[in-house]
Amino acid sequence: MGNFPMRPVPASEHAQAYDALFFTITGLMAFFTVLVVVLVIYFAAKYRKGSKANRRNPIDGHLPMEITWTAIPLVLAIVIFFWSTRNFLIQRDMPKQGIEIMVIGKQWMWHLEHMNGIRENDELHIPVGVPVKFTMISQDVLHAMYLPEFRTQYHVVPGRYTDLHFTPTKIGVYKMLCAMHCGAQHSEMVGKVYVMSQKDYAAWLEKHGNRFAPKVVSMAESGKLLFNQKGCANCHNDVNNERAPSLVGLIGQTRKFEGGGAAIADRTYVRDSIFSPYDQIVQGYENTMPSYKSQLTEEQVIDLYEYIKSLGNTPPPDGKKVPYEQSDRPPGIDMSSPDNATRTTNERESASATQFHETGDRK
Repeated sequence: MGNFPMRPVPASEHAQAYDALFFTITGLMAFFTVLVVVLVIYFAAKYRKGSKANRRNPIDGHLPMEITWTAIPLVLAIVIFFWSTRNFLIQRDMPKQGIEIMVIGKQWMWHLEHMNGIRENDELHIPVGVPVKFTMISQDVLHAMYLPEFRTQYHVVPGRYTDLHFTPTKIGVYKMLCAMHCGAQHSEMVGKVYVMSQKDYAAWLEKHGNRFAPKVVSMAESGKLLFNQKGCANCHNDVNNERAPSLVGLIGQTRKFEGGGAAIADRTYVRDSIFSPYDQIVQGYENTMPSYKSQLTEEQVIDLYEYIKSLGNTPPPDGKKVPYEQSDRPPGIDMSSPDNATRTTNERESASATQFHETGDRK
């Protein structure tokens, strides 16, 4: 198509099915538009004022014709409905295997974090031929992750996790856009997806994908450091104590609450417990935990969840409270030490920074 492409390059397993439906609908619209226009011109010319067309015994009803022009569009609409529904359900069926990426939308950038701890801003490096699943949340307003070459898009909502998946099929560099007007610089919320060969992707991982950090810290390890820095270990120990219940084996377990009700401990439950702990007080405990909503970013909450998940899936042997004892967990690391200078720089540049360092940069 040269410099005037009719569509973005199809680069995912969704693309062919999406394009087939899109061009079918476009073709039907074009066909019926041309048909109606041609008939309008024909009858307008034939029955124009002063023409010699026979106007005796005008037809005011024709049942077979009416059934035909009603039945054909109805059948086509039903076919398109089931076809599009099938495509949608396939896109929303999240894969069990593949690469999982955590996505934070914020004004006006995309922050992406791999499970091995590699963090990227407005860029994503992935291998060709491997399913990719996004778990997404917004830090501020409503966004929408839109990947035109992969034919996929879904809303990124504040306060709720949403997901999206695709399998890249072509090596190349593709667009990452926001499809929801999210503020003054919405049009600048643009990133790139780098689909790499398996060999190049392995080399990228070996270099840690991060120019600031000397080594990769996994999300679970980052969560453990944060867990100690925020003093969480002062209450949450390896066993249920008088101050707080244990978090060992929490994920997937059922939590019962004071006043009735229960919930499965999943990603959303952990996030709600950190930001609004007073809404779901565990049975047998009091409202003593403060809210960390103003102290933690969305990516830090995700790191904490991965650390809690790493504690295993088997709860403590008994559910009884034991007398509280000071935790013997190691204290948080000193971010000002020389060993952690690169990590401090990385956090400023990607994991917890906004797009602008100075208010004046926005002007």
